[in-house]
Amino acid sequence: MNYTPRLPKHNYNVSPVSPLRELLVLLGGLLAIIVVAYILLGYGADILAAHISPESEQKLASILPYRFDTNKKGDAKEALLQRLIDKIKKKNCAALPYPVTVHVVESDIVNAMALPGGRIVVFSGLLDRMQSENELVFVLGHEMGHFKNRDHLRSLGRGLVFAFISTLIDSSNGSVAHLIGKSVQVTESGFSREQESAADAFALQTLNCVYGHVGGSTDFFKHMPKKLDPGHIGHYFSSHPENEKRIRALTALSREKGYSTGPKTALILPKK
Repeated sequence: MNYTPRLPKHNYNVSPVSPLRELLVLLGGLLAIIVVAYILLGYGADILAAHISPESEQKLASILPYRFDTNKKGDAKEALLQRLIDKIKKKNCAALPYPVTVHVVESDIVNAMALPGGRIVVFSGLLDRMQSENELVFVLGHEMGHFKNRDHLRSLGRGLVFAFISTLIDSSNGSVAHLIGKSVQVTESGFSREQESAADAFALQTLNCVYGHVGGSTDFFKHMPKKLDPGHIGHYFSSHPENEKRIRALTALSREKGYSTGPKTALILPKK
C-alpha cells in the first residue's frame, strides 16, 4: 500500500466565517448595546426631570456656569422682550411655576434658547430678523413651551448622558467611536425634533391666546436663512425639523384648532 500525502478535508484551526462578517456582527452588536443604553438612560433623565420641583430647578440654575454679556446695548431690547413676556403671562396664556427673565446677547447667531431657572436667551441676530410683534411672541412662546414641557431639564440630563457615553467610547478605535457617536447623535436628534414640534404647538396656542388669531406664526420659518434650514435629509441629523415641515404642521394644527389669521402688530426694536 502506497502512502499518498494530502491535506485534511477540514481545517478546524480556521473559522469558516468571514473575518469581515464577524467584525460587522460585533460592531453592530456593540452599536445596538450603546444606543439602547443611551435610550434607557435618557428616559431615566426624562423621568427625573419631570419630578424636579421649581424650587430645586432654581437652585440648580444658581450653580450652572451661565454668563451673559448683557451690556447697555441690550438693555432696551431686554425691556421690550420682558414686556412681551409679562403680557403673555398677564393674559394667562402660559402658566409657568416661576417668573421668566429674558437676556439679550449681542451676536449674529439666529437663535434663542431656554435655560433652567426660567431664563430665555435671545441672540440679537434673531431679533434683527423679526418683522412683527406677533412673530416675536411666537418665538418667546416657543421657548416658554420648553419650560412648560420641562424640555430644558430633559436636554440637560440627556446632555450629561451623552457626555458620559462619549467619554466611554473615546478610548476605543477612532473610526468606531466616530460611528457610535454619530448613531447616538441621530437618536438624540429624534428626541429633540419631537420637543421642538411640541414647543411649536405651545407657541401657536400662546399666540392665539394673546391676539385672538395666529397671524405671523410661520413668518420666522419663511425668512430664516437657508443655511440654517436642515432640509429634507439633513433634518434627520439635526435637533430641529426642517422649516417647510414645521410650516405645514403649524398650518394643519391651526386648521384643526379653528384658529384664524389676523393683522400683525408692527415691531419697533430699539436701535443698537
